[in-house]
Amino acid sequence: MGKVISLVNQKGGVGKTTTSINLSASLALLGKKVLLIDLDPQGNTTTGVGINKGDIDKSIYDVLVSKCLINEAIIKTKYKKLYVIPATINLAGLDFELIEKGITTKDFSKGTQLKSHLDTIKDSFDYVILDCPPSLGLITTNALAASDSVIIPVQCEFFALEGIMQLLNSIMLAQKSLNPDLDIEGVLLTMLDSRTNLGFEVVDDIRKFFKERVYNTIIPRLIRLTEAPSHGEPIIAYDPKSRGSEAYINLAKEVIERNGK
Repeated sequence: MGKVISLVNQKGGVGKTTTSINLSASLALLGKKVLLIDLDPQGNTTTGVGINKGDIDKSIYDVLVSKCLINEAIIKTKYKKLYVIPATINLAGLDFELIEKGITTKDFSKGTQLKSHLDTIKDSFDYVILDCPPSLGLITTNALAASDSVIIPVQCEFFALEGIMQLLNSIMLAQKSLNPDLDIEGVLLTMLDSRTNLGFEVVDDIRKFFKERVYNTIIPRLIRLTEAPSHGEPIIAYDPKSRGSEAYINLAKEVIERNGK
């Protein structure tokens, strides 16, 4: 059975998209068949794996408004075993469309549209990775309803824990109302600047708060990691010998080990 994992944090700039791209590519490099779904209207994950937005015929928006079947929106990337469902700017208005349809259509569940589609194809993959937008709106609600677990990227900077309680409350609400089996897969420390003591103090604080849920792997702050998506490549292709590439391969190994597959 395919494991569906959302990367969620309502704060922007915490490494969510970078991690979605590089974790997916690393899992694929380790032999897992991976579907990466871009749920952010900005579409940075889409371009980050080399998909030209001008070439997109069907996107996750078309799936969620039932304009196409989910398998019709899947694109094979140039990387072995890595597939993507792209996002376009159309996704920006999805919340309003789902709310309106919920008002006008009997028995329409605006929070479970992604799940209903994903359930038809997820077992064709080892992992399905959902890159969520930096908000706790209906798109993220759909992701939480469709997921087996969540990975929470947390930046190793001051105010790192700010907003985490709100996110945990949203996860608990999703567990209560939509998805009782939803679990926290892990907490990922990102953007560690090893030149400052503050970063390591944040690492200690996060480990005390989340305990064994925190991954051993810490993603460093590296220029190469920020450059790679602009070239349409994950770090393992852009600079395979870099510390960033090593970190994401190690993270993928941890994810596989935790899931026993």
